Amino acid sequence: MNRIDEQFAAGVQPPWVISAVGTGRVVVREHNLHLMIPPTPAQTYSNAQITDYTTAGADAFRFGWRPPLRLTVTAYATHPAADLRGTAGFGFWNHPFSPDVRRLPRLPQAIWFFFGAPPSNMALAQGVPGAGWKAATIDATQPRALALIPAAPFAVALMNLPALERRLWPPIQRALRINEHLIDGALLAERHTYTLDWRMDRAAFAIDGVPIFTPRSAPRGPCGFIAWLDTQFAIVTPRGRIGFGLVPVTHEQTLILERITIEPGQTG
Repeated sequence: MNRIDEQFAAGVQPPWVISAVGTGRVVVREHNLHLMIPPTPAQTYSNAQITDYTTAGADAFRFGWRPPLRLTVTAYATHPAADLRGTAGFGFWNHPFSPDVRRLPRLPQAIWFFFGAPPSNMALAQGVPGAGWKAATIDATQPRALALIPAAPFAVALMNLPALERRLWPPIQRALRINEHLIDGALLAERHTYTLDWRMDRAAFAIDGVPIFTPRSAPRGPCGFIAWLDTQFAIVTPRGRIGFGLVPVTHEQTLILERITIEPGQTG
């Protein structure tokens, strides 16, 4: 496994790939990477993003990361969660879909620190709010998850009854390896070091060396690294409510990355 230790002293160099869509900007200031979105109307999709993979050409979507590994990111935003719009975060995913990339959707895999502002409502982990700053995982590509597809329409209909949702959704959530933990949104506006230990059968999330979440399942990969800030929202609930759209940004907002480290992790 290759090791990455990036502090952006030389700007944005390979393996990083910049995506700046709409009003989104990616700039380096004082050795810090700034993912920026200025005031933007709701009609304009905007995204400021870096990945370690490309979305075009012969090498598109070649993902290089599998467990075991450790990701460490030192980062902060210009605003706390309550004052941010759209979605943001950093971690690993398989790029299942994107508003600015023409590609058939894939079943999702992700393990990351993820933020979604209302009206986003990704209410996929029972007991965890659908919006907010989270440590999260999902893997819909495993055989147990694929086996649920034929029954999905019936399950969705039944889960519109709250009592049945409480009984039916937990085993589905486990099959999809959905794990989420809500993080205090005020931390987004403060400089912190976020750590993700990704192992074959579990994960461990920490902030400033303090463990916050240790789910007992995790994606298998491969996935690519991504850090982003954009202006979209998404609604996906067990009751079959699905929606996507754009939100206006009324003030400049920025996600600032000081350092990104990806290194081999523990095998045990």
